[in-house]
Amino acid sequence: MPDAPDHESFELLQRVLDEINPRSIVTSAKQDENMTRFLGKLASQEHRELKRPEIIFLPSVDFGLEISKQRLLSGNYAFTPDSMTTTEKILFLSSIIPFDCLLTVRALGGLLKFLGRRRIGVELEDYNVSVPILGFKKFVLTHLVSIDQDTYSVLQIFKSEAHPSVYKVTSGLKEGLSLFGILNRCRCKWGEKLLRLWFTRPTQDLGELNSRLDVIQFFLLPQNLDMAQILHRLLGHIKNVPLILKRMKLSHTKASDWQVLYKTVYSALGLRDACRSLPQSIQLFQDIAQEFSDDLHHIASLIGKVVDFEGSLAENRFTVLPNIDPDIDEKKRRLMGLPSFLTEVARKELENLDSRIPSCSVIYIPLIGFLLSIPRLPSMAEASDFEIEGLDFMFLSEEKLHYRSARTKELDALLGDLHCDIRDQETLLMYQLQCQVLARAAVLTRVLDLAARLDVLLALASAARDYGYSRPRYSPQLIGVRIQNGRHPLMELCARTFVPNSAECGGDRGRVKVITGPNSSGKSIYLKQVGLITFMALVGSFVPAEEAEIGAVDAIFTRIHSCDSISLGLSTFMIDLNQVAKAVNNATKQSLVLIDEFGKGTNTVDGLALLAAVLRHWLALGPTCPHIFVATNFLSLVQLQLLPQGPLVQYLTMEACEDGDDLVFFYQVCEGIAKASHASHTAAQAGLPDQLLTRGKEVSDLIRSGKPIKPVKELLKEKQMENCQTLVDKFLKLDLEDPNLDLDLFMSQEVLPAATAIL
Repeated sequence: MPDAPDHESFELLQRVLDEINPRSIVTSAKQDENMTRFLGKLASQEHRELKRPEIIFLPSVDFGLEISKQRLLSGNYAFTPDSMTTTEKILFLSSIIPFDCLLTVRALGGLLKFLGRRRIGVELEDYNVSVPILGFKKFVLTHLVSIDQDTYSVLQIFKSEAHPSVYKVTSGLKEGLSLFGILNRCRCKWGEKLLRLWFTRPTQDLGELNSRLDVIQFFLLPQNLDMAQILHRLLGHIKNVPLILKRMKLSHTKASDWQVLYKTVYSALGLRDACRSLPQSIQLFQDIAQEFSDDLHHIASLIGKVVDFEGSLAENRFTVLPNIDPDIDEKKRRLMGLPSFLTEVARKELENLDSRIPSCSVIYIPLIGFLLSIPRLPSMAEASDFEIEGLDFMFLSEEKLHYRSARTKELDALLGDLHCDIRDQETLLMYQLQCQVLARAAVLTRVLDLAARLDVLLALASAARDYGYSRPRYSPQLIGVRIQNGRHPLMELCARTFVPNSAECGGDRGRVKVITGPNSSGKSIYLKQVGLITFMALVGSFVPAEEAEIGAVDAIFTRIHSCDSISLGLSTFMIDLNQVAKAVNNATKQSLVLIDEFGKGTNTVDGLALLAAVLRHWLALGPTCPHIFVATNFLSLVQLQLLPQGPLVQYLTMEACEDGDDLVFFYQVCEGIAKASHASHTAAQAGLPDQLLTRGKEVSDLIRSGKPIKPVKELLKEKQMENCQTLVDKFLKLDLEDPNLDLDLFMSQEVLPAATAIL
């Protein structure tokens, strides 16, 4: 554990420890207060049946990202060849270790450091002998669904884009067209944060999933729409309370924080009152009604009765309302009456001054006191000219001289430093109020947790209402998914019309579905659609389908498209192989694997052979084969019967119809095998010239029939004429009278090589 987890992660961490029951916990010595308390509680638990885990603290530098990567790459592993380069080793290990998950890399780096210090297994060996690492195995909690970063990217679950603002060119990012983007209708920051957390932790916990769906279904009822809008409006006032509480602990509270906290607490009370009128059979409503205790009302009442919000914002400091402290009220009354009183004092002072002085004023400066201010006369050129009998010169500012007089000294003694006194007394009241709030901080933390949950579920309900989603069903007995008339949640928003398709991969039949069809017929969209619907159901959202039944799914793996890795120098095909390797090494019978056009990045025969080998490997597992959707244009996979016949394999195709020279796509999945890829049709749509398309089709037909491919006669003749003309031009440029001309050299270097192309 390289870092302290956030508050939402403590429950997950407890579940991890209960499930694996470790003998030791290796963590960073740099932890926050909550994490330290949690580990202390864990170490002191006496009710655990097994031995309490040993808490081992390592320096935080041992969990550094770069040093952890170097530690991983420099290790000698029994399962890796010694001849591998650094790049090859990264590629090989990335099929086992998710290098894109920085926390995993840091945690593993710290663990290797711990093993090296303890020298487990080699305690009596020489220090040159390192701890043998026999292998890395990925463990996923039984209630979580494993999804790697490639899958999040290709399914467009998240998609960051550069912010269009010129002020955020270097660092600003915004969410692009993604599943998270269309479902994120949260009104508060904590709701958005929780939604992202749910997306990164899809779960198989049916109790948790159904509790989320119950709330969404409740708000989808027409009679509850008004209540949903009221709650949504209240959630907009739930602000960053932990930051305010942190400032309170450090006594750095800002003037605006009090108004923000006041609105947050009163909005939380509004949420509580609203949820008390809702069915208490829904656990979330019951929790909000019960756990938003009277402490919230006490906090709101105190802040509302004490804090002067307008005055605080105007003076940019904490100020209190009238009738809170009589002493403060009296001093403020004196301060407010000072201008007229000081005007009268200045008039009397002017009577005692030299007649050359045209005017004067008495001013009050905090921390300095009352001063007599007179304008600087032309005759006052030197500092010695500033001296006036009966006055003590203080300073010159903006062509005005400031003095202490006997009367201003009396005012200092009588009125004192009113500003500082008032500020000190109001600051003392602020500290007392902060203590009252901090004593009830636990209820504020719980407010954020429950308000964020309500915000997320209201957002999902709003999206489900607008996009026509339906509630999925969960069947633990079913291994796989069954989707009726499913839709791609993003594509249906971009296309004028969208054709829904069904998918079924439950039971022992059709575990491997081979999908063929023309280019641009919708194979990739179909694969992504199955993955997205399954993912949405596993985060507790309604799904874009008429019906969806989700069985036990423990992971989603994809090989759909790749980007070249310039930093590692890896080819597209190498990355494709790496993605397939992850699926082969980690997929179980409960995993969903989506493969699109694997093998096209290399020689056709080699790519086809690799695809067939991977599918045959999975088919050999029999009933423990993962659920695989593979889209391919390798029709030879079927024509050459490279896959064994049996109930595990099902062939699907995307319907299309040839209408003369046109190809009509129906975007409908049906059983069968495509007869051709119709690549020429797609090439025509891309704008390639007709003569190229005609020649391409001719060559394709010759290859299929096994006939030799001959060059086009017209093109060949035209090329011959060009070569002849070039040779003639070179000959005409020769100077035959030049004694240094070597005709034999010209014949050997120019004429003879050109003759092969001409003839």
